Amino acid sequence: MAVAARAHPALRWDGRVLAILDQTLLPAREHWVELEGAADTTAAIRRLAVRGAPLIGIAAAYGLAMEVARRPGPGPLAEAAALLAGARPTAVNLGRAVERVRAAALAAEPAGMAAAARAEAERIHAEEDAASAAIAAHGADWLAGRRRLVTHCNAGALATAGYGTALGVIRGAAERGKRVAVFADETRPFLQGARLTAWELVRDGIETTVITESMAAPLMRDGRIDIVVVGADRIAANGDTANKVGTYTVALVAREHRVPFYVAAPVSTIDLDTPDGGRIPIEERDGREVTHVKNIRIAPEGAKVYNPAFDVTPHALIAGIITERGIARAPYSESLAAIVGRSLASST
Repeated sequence: MAVAARAHPALRWDGRVLAILDQTLLPAREHWVELEGAADTTAAIRRLAVRGAPLIGIAAAYGLAMEVARRPGPGPLAEAAALLAGARPTAVNLGRAVERVRAAALAAEPAGMAAAARAEAERIHAEEDAASAAIAAHGADWLAGRRRLVTHCNAGALATAGYGTALGVIRGAAERGKRVAVFADETRPFLQGARLTAWELVRDGIETTVITESMAAPLMRDGRIDIVVVGADRIAANGDTANKVGTYTVALVAREHRVPFYVAAPVSTIDLDTPDGGRIPIEERDGREVTHVKNIRIAPEGAKVYNPAFDVTPHALIAGIITERGIARAPYSESLAAIVGRSLASST
């Protein structure tokens, strides 16, 4: 199954080996790493060489498919699936993609397990690619005259293998001739906004200004921001949304200054089995990401570190959730269920 190419592909699949663009090295260096199975794919996801909820789902799907080709059989399949599914807990796309490939492999005859797993992984890739293109179209139509945007973290081609979600909305508007100016939060401690979002947008010729985490508030106060658009790693049934840590702060500031705050995410990120944000597992990462920059210690020995990778934005702060099937609005328990295609009763 062919997958449409994008300006900034984050992974390449040749039917046997998965190559990923190592995002830890951007923007200084564009280096591709070849992966061949579950173990190295899991390691790449954990160290953020490949990241973004839709993209890690795609990568994990290919990781499992490659492992099935190497070690066919129910036992190795279960072992590899468990390894990949546990790589990062917050993004719902990861576990779902792994389960889809696992189920497809088990449903096939023993001789056809590898082909079935590969086909399912390619299907997931194509679906996510189509979803981000549709989000870009929906978002571009809706963006209208809102020209000055704040975004947090990276929700672009590097996170989705397609147009992107939040950046897809921006790209879609730019492709239709609308002038947009993006203020990209640097996104501490791993600097995805400064390193990745700015890298993508500058290459696209879209006006981009990197700001520190603390600058969004005065920009909104001074009337220099029209809207906030961010991505998501998991959206609960009631609309509470987990995204890169710092997103909640941006949402609070946006409410104070009456700037609409939107989330852009594929349906694969909506988790109707999680009732609210309090039930979303939040990954806590190595404190070294906070205490060191490029292996140089910037915090004193002995200082404790709290380093959650995500926070949860309550649904009351969200003006709308842009998906490939349209825009969900409050009450989210109803609109999200309708978008996913399940009845309200079956999602509770």
